[in-house]
Amino acid sequence: AKEIERIHMETSILTYNDENALACIVSLAYYSARVYYTIIREFPTGKGFADIVFIPRKEYVDKPAMIIELKWNQTVDAAVQQIKEKKYQEALQEYSGNILYVGINYDKQTKKHRCKIVEGK
Repeated sequence: AKEIERIHMETSILTYNDENALACIVSLAYYSARVYYTIIREFPTGKGFADIVFIPRKEYVDKPAMIIELKWNQTVDAAVQQIKEKKYQEALQEYSGNILYVGINYDKQTKKHRCKIVEGK
């Protein structure tokens, strides 16, 4: 969350008021992760779309996959719960490694980002 806040403060986004703007900041924060991961925005899962999914490249199968759900003025618990309820992980059934569920929320009033990471499967 601290790194996302740093990137947010260093980036010129005229209207930081929706999940799309938050997704841009997350993508910038994890830009260097492209070496290790295939990163997919709006990943189709069968029961909706996961906001961002990180799938380890074949040569980095030791790294966990990550399903990221973004929220705006909600809670990180709501984000993680959505991943579980909509069973986003089922879209990664061919992946046999660890999966992390990541909820990220931006609170417009406090101007703070929060993050929760839960091991899934």
